[in-house]
Amino acid sequence: MKAILALSDGTVFEGEQFGATGETVGEVVFNTSMTGYQEVLTDPSYKGQIITMTYPLIGNYGCNEADIESIGPQVEGFVVREYSAYYSNWRSKWSLDAYLAEHSVIGIQGIDTRALTRRLRVHGVMNGCLSTEDLNPESLVAKAKAWHGLVGWDLVQRVTCPNPYAWQHEENNDIHSKYRVVALDFGIKYNILRQLTKHGCEVQVVPAKTTAEEILAAEPDGVFLSNGPGDPMPVGYAIETIQGLMGNKPLFGICLGHQLLGLALGGKTFKLKFGHRGANQPVKHFETDRVEITSQNHGFCVDIDSLPNSVDITHINLNDDTLEGIQHREYPIFSVQYHPEASPGPHDASYLFSRFTEMMDGENGR
Repeated sequence: MKAILALSDGTVFEGEQFGATGETVGEVVFNTSMTGYQEVLTDPSYKGQIITMTYPLIGNYGCNEADIESIGPQVEGFVVREYSAYYSNWRSKWSLDAYLAEHSVIGIQGIDTRALTRRLRVHGVMNGCLSTEDLNPESLVAKAKAWHGLVGWDLVQRVTCPNPYAWQHEENNDIHSKYRVVALDFGIKYNILRQLTKHGCEVQVVPAKTTAEEILAAEPDGVFLSNGPGDPMPVGYAIETIQGLMGNKPLFGICLGHQLLGLALGGKTFKLKFGHRGANQPVKHFETDRVEITSQNHGFCVDIDSLPNSVDITHINLNDDTLEGIQHREYPIFSVQYHPEASPGPHDASYLFSRFTEMMDGENGR
């Protein structure tokens, strides 16, 4: 079946449909990871976005139950150069086509993803409309132009949990829990929860609108600020909560949690031209003077120059010198823009979870 992807600048790509049928709109972005498409699809940080994979062959190892990062696919649409209908992996349960169809995600294949990626790099990410129903290019371009975009839109409420829950995973049932952690769910990835559990944390996941008073009443050893989608500025309730927690409990933030922490500290955020999405972003850690290869997925960034003197810069992106990590000089608070849980991606930054537990040890006199 024919499918068309139209961008808001008037560019149109014609290809073949796989997965679901229908029509969708979103911000068109690209991811440079060579593997891990199932983790990408199920990462809540991609809510509101149509993902283009730059690696040319996608789907060759199918989909399984172990590599999901949330309750299911979160993307608005999926774009690949070539979809592999034949898949081979001992863990695979579904083809990528069947998995997307089951979860109503439209895929398009057979387009020049190099040309699409180059356009997004040169002109910046832009709105797009992907359809198997309306095949009129002019109509689809108009729909892409009319879409409101991500700036100013609170996407966290589309991905946060509706009610608090205790995280449990069968792989970690035999691990002794030494720390009690409350995780604010702005769109949290399962592998973050797995990593916290592996580091001895009993994790209570709470909705994004949970207040500082409610969190402090639970008497946790520390609070985790999760990843999530979109623009951090509209998530004012979370900024207020973080401000109420600062100085009271150790805080560790990742991705959107890092951006919200930056705003809570008095900083500002801005939208990147085409963002960082992939598993090979070089980040310099000033404390060790080492370069870490990191997994990233974000389109917004904290402005380094906007941060107060009470905040130290700990990490920086070597591709564009943007901020990748901060720590507070007085309070037990730190955060990173990238994803140390590495799903998919390298494990260079997994030490950050140990740093969080060491911080909780210090605060609780262990």
